Amino acid sequence: MFEYTDIKTAPAALGPYSQAVMAGNTLYASGAIGIDPETGKFAGEDVQSQCEQACKNVGEILKANGMTYDNVVKTTCYILDMSEFKDFNEVYAKYFTSKPARSCVAITALPAGALCEVEIIAVK
Repeated sequence: MFEYTDIKTAPAALGPYSQAVMAGNTLYASGAIGIDPETGKFAGEDVQSQCEQACKNVGEILKANGMTYDNVVKTTCYILDMSEFKDFNEVYAKYFTSKPARSCVAITALPAGALCEVEIIAVK
């Protein structure tokens, strides 16, 4: 049986999907963008501010499922501009200190005009 996460301390899904799904001992989280759940607005207009908030949002989803960043085994990251890769990494590295496997790609657009998105898979 699957458990679906719907927590108020992270932004609600922007479409017909769950924030995360627990399947057995594995958590599959939808991509988190840099929206502040209290204001419903982006945490800032630069990739570092938005990455910071996206990582905090991931942390809230992990916490709601009894996990921490150390439980993350894989991330998939999306950024709009690969020239901001270094700035993105500086923030990302503060949260994912266990260095999970990762893919990071530049794409042409993200939901709501976000500059970055962080998706995770974590295991209890």
